[in-house]
Amino acid sequence: MAAVSLAAAVVVFPAAVAVLAEVAREENGDLMKFISHPLNIDHARIVAAIAAAELHTSGEIRVLVARHGANDPVAAAQKHFERLGMTRTRHRNGVLIFLAPSSRTFAIVGDVGVHEKCGDEFWREVSGTMAGHFQRGDFTGGTLHGIERAGKLLSLHFPRVADDPDELSNHVEEDE
Repeated sequence: MAAVSLAAAVVVFPAAVAVLAEVAREENGDLMKFISHPLNIDHARIVAAIAAAELHTSGEIRVLVARHGANDPVAAAQKHFERLGMTRTRHRNGVLIFLAPSSRTFAIVGDVGVHEKCGDEFWREVSGTMAGHFQRGDFTGGTLHGIERAGKLLSLHFPRVADDPDELSNHVEEDE
């Protein structure tokens, strides 16, 4: 199996990004085995899970599937996080799940407000469980796990309020 990059990252803390990516590699090694691209995920279930999670939080969750490989999934995820407008949420509480099946990598990126509430251990736990699903070929299940865990964290620290708009689309994004 090819080496796997598992990463949990924060947009505004680049020093933490490098540490987390390396820790995940050391802890999980060749854990994840992606099948060939395209990634087989159930878009409808992913969109429904995002909508369900966001019913309880002002936070925003997005999923992006990269058509090209990402040697540095954290940097790629950060680029897309910014491009998708996720740093412009009212409470800085967006989470992006970035999947790059061509390079067998993924990253979870949370904005500054999210990271302040959850810390590094949360990202390690979520990415480790997602990797286990991916290893078994359960890409929908792994992505759903990430969405559900992020949604629970967001609802705890950023509960939904009456005037909370859905600031970002819930559809699964694909890069060009």
